[in-house]
Formats: sequence, structure tokens, C-alpha cells
Amino acid sequence: MNLPARVTLVEVGPRDGLQNEKQTIPLAAKLQLIDDLAGAGHTVIEAGSFVNPKWVPQMADSEAVFAGIERRPGVRYTALTPNLQGFERAVAAGADEVAIFAAASESFSHKNINCSIAESLQRFTAVMAAAGERGMPVRGYVSCVLGCPYEGEISPQAVASVTAELLAMGCYEVSLGDTIGSGTAGSMQRLLDVLLSRFGAGQLAVHCHDTYGQALSNILVALQNGIATVDSSLAGLGGCPYARGASGNVATEDVVYMLNGLGITTGLDLDALVRAGNRISGVLGRPNGSRTATALDLKSA
Repeated sequence: MNLPARVTLVEVGPRDGLQNEKQTIPLAAKLQLIDDLAGAGHTVIEAGSFVNPKWVPQMADSEAVFAGIERRPGVRYTALTPNLQGFERAVAAGADEVAIFAAASESFSHKNINCSIAESLQRFTAVMAAAGERGMPVRGYVSCVLGCPYEGEISPQAVASVTAELLAMGCYEVSLGDTIGSGTAGSMQRLLDVLLSRFGAGQLAVHCHDTYGQALSNILVALQNGIATVDSSLAGLGGCPYARGASGNVATEDVVYMLNGLGITTGLDLDALVRAGNRISGVLGRPNGSRTATALDLKSA
């Protein structure tokens, strides 16, 4: 197997994990979560999103979040930005890096950001130019790479086309999002067969939701293909507001447990992650969504 010796986990819990919560989450709880994640060894934490608060009310306090972070050396605190205005807000708030997002499905693009794929990419040219002037790294996301709630299966060629555009614009990496969690090990391999014939494994990351319980197997396929960056969300928090029924992202604790079993280095402390996941789950008033956290808690009870 062509497994990487080390894998970077991009922690998306504070942004992707919390953005759909209906209850108001106190600023202090968000800052505690980010600090817990950094304390557990995360080096990349997606801390907020500078989108219109009307669309994502939970992220309305992202300026305050960035202002309140106790920054740790060696940790990148990143933010999602949909347009130039969002980018300028992220820069002013002190984000270390930003991410832009497009979809591999026309229907999803219209539902999610009210424009076509081509129009969404055009909007990002101003962001990329401004980021280039400041030397700010930009990451790209592609949604619906293994399925769309409106169109069903998505062709790997469609994903490759959007990925190529984002990389050509200057994104240093593109994260492949299985937004509705419908992918399987087989569909992930078919996608990567196409993408890796055009792009290097180092230019790609995976972002798997666990709706059908397939996230870990899909991540394993990506690892076997040399991909060494994986997005995950503490306690399995999150979902997608424009993909009904899509459950949360894969739990960080579960990914770390799998990687530990494969002998792959992550730099993450699993026990610290379990404690952090339990803490934020307590704030949200629900059980920890990580199977690993549940098992370890039962074992130590």
C-alpha cells in the first residue's frame, strides 16, 4: 500500500461543524473548542466563515472568534470566504489562510450560492488577486464530488474540471467534498483514478461525510492513493444546510484511531480530542457523535 507516513488533519469543527446549529452557541464555547483543538495537536483549524450572516447566522460572530483566539505557535487559523468582501473581512480579522468553495454540480451551486459553477469561479478571481498581493494562501473546496442531492451521481470529469480551475487560479490544495456522504470505496477510487492522472496527490485533500457510514473506508482509499490531507470534525459535528439528510462530517477521533492503527503519524492526542469532543457535545446538549470517543468512554467508565 502507498500509505503516507504522516497525515495532516484539517479540523473543520468550529466552522463546518457548528454552522448549522440552530441554538446560539456562546462565543466562549467556540473559543474553548478552538483552544482545545490546538491543545490536542491540531496545526490547521478552520475557525470561522465570513459569509453573509443572513445565510449562516451561526457564523455572524467570526470577527469576535478570531479576535478572541489565544494563538498558539505553529497553528494556522483559517476561514471560509465566498467573495472579495468576505476575504477583506477575513484579512482584517487576522485569518492565516482562506478557503474558497465551488461545486461539481450545477444544481447544487445554484441552491448553495445562487449562481452557476462558472459564475462562482469568476467571483473568486478577485479574491485570488487580492490574496496574491498579500501572500495569503488559499485553499479550494469542491462540493458534491461523489454525489449530489439534486443530480445524483456526478462524473469524475466534472470534478476534475472544477479542480483544474481552482488549482490554475492559485489554490495550493483542493479538498474533495463528499457533501451528502453517498460515496463508496469504489466511487472514491474511480474519482481518484481520473484526478490523479491529472494532478499530484499533494494537491488534493478529502472531506468525507458519514451519512452512509462510508467515510472511513473512503478516506482509506484516498490514503492508499497517496493523499495525505484529510478534513474532519471533532465529535462528528456538522452537516450541510443545502443537502437534506446529510449527517455530519467524519469524526476526528475516529479518523485518528484508524490512522493510529495504520501506524501513520498525525501529531494528535486522541485522549485530548475525546475530552474536547465531549466538552463541545455537552454544550450542544447531545451525545458525542464519535464511535471511538463513545467506546473509549465506556471502556474507562
